[in-house]
Amino acid sequence: MLKINPKIDDMTSFLVMDVLEKANEMQSNGIDVVHLEVGEPNYEPSKEVVDAARSAYLSGDTHYTHSLGDPDLRTEICSFYHSEYGVEIEPDQVIVTSGSSPAILMSLMAICEAGSEVIITNPGYPCYKNFILAAGCKPVEVNVSAENGFIYDVDKLKAAVTSKTRAIFVNSPMNPAGTLVSKECYEKIAELGITIISDEIYHGLTYGGDTPICALQVTRNAIILNGFSKRYAMTGLRLGYAIVPKECVRPMQILQQNLFICASSTAQKAGITALKYGEKDVEERRKVYDEKRKFMIRRLREIGFEIESEPMGAFYVFCNAKKFTNNSLQFAFDILEKAHVGITPGIDFGTGGEGYVRLSYANSMDRIEEGLNRIERYINSLNGVQKG
Repeated sequence: MLKINPKIDDMTSFLVMDVLEKANEMQSNGIDVVHLEVGEPNYEPSKEVVDAARSAYLSGDTHYTHSLGDPDLRTEICSFYHSEYGVEIEPDQVIVTSGSSPAILMSLMAICEAGSEVIITNPGYPCYKNFILAAGCKPVEVNVSAENGFIYDVDKLKAAVTSKTRAIFVNSPMNPAGTLVSKECYEKIAELGITIISDEIYHGLTYGGDTPICALQVTRNAIILNGFSKRYAMTGLRLGYAIVPKECVRPMQILQQNLFICASSTAQKAGITALKYGEKDVEERRKVYDEKRKFMIRRLREIGFEIESEPMGAFYVFCNAKKFTNNSLQFAFDILEKAHVGITPGIDFGTGGEGYVRLSYANSMDRIEEGLNRIERYINSLNGVQKG
């Protein structure tokens, strides 16, 4: 009889995907569902990016690349980091991956061993915990609060560090809250002497004038995670990368060669073009995202949700729904089934997210407005309020 690895019992499903899959099932049955759950841009990649991918395919550029990635793409990433952050990196420090998820897994496998501890926030991006478990390590959760923007309190962080601590995940702009980690906070974390795994996938999507800090501006004891999905609206092309200290390169190359071989050759050609020509579209989209962000914040507050820490990056609003529910998972599925709107339950992000919900404003403005109107009618029905 087939036996399943019992370690998987320690992992959680990615609840936002459970919501999305149920929503898609409803749509296949003819129900109109508004998607405010998943963090996927409603834009297509830039025309130049599509043309580059098509050209690569038609010209037969469909073979294995170097396991670290296309040399031209790695060079372009280095140029980007120099112009964007003023940091110098070498192409051989860049490992191109099929989305940022393999970069997370290989980073953990390279610097940790069985029983190592890795610190994450609670609430925080749910997949970190499962990647840590998959690498045979122990996730150590540090509770963060709305009062602190869901960012580490450094004193609490220090208390969580032990002799087994190998890494600290930092996500800025943060998923789910959209808040930014300050340079001062990065500096205090760096002082602990623990490797920072800095997830910077939402860089380029910030509002209000603040520019996100790249961890390499503060310390070289860092692994940078980034990719093309959010900034360049290239989710399905599955293209990400890690920037790592030199001593990590060969270990991660060995892992890449065995586990993944290389990222898609055509996607890598598209990535080169995105870095060269995509910023104009990024800036235009960022302005539209900001309009949608402000609209969603205003409407959610009108409906009765509390937003204790306004998002300044990414494309999410993390709001307190405790006046409506103490079971965010049931609440999310009720809204899906009764109002036909997909939202993400706060419990997906850890126990500290219970009583919260996350809504994405990566959809179009008209669909966002429709979705929020439906949620308002659902909330009013709970309260027995009737509006014309």
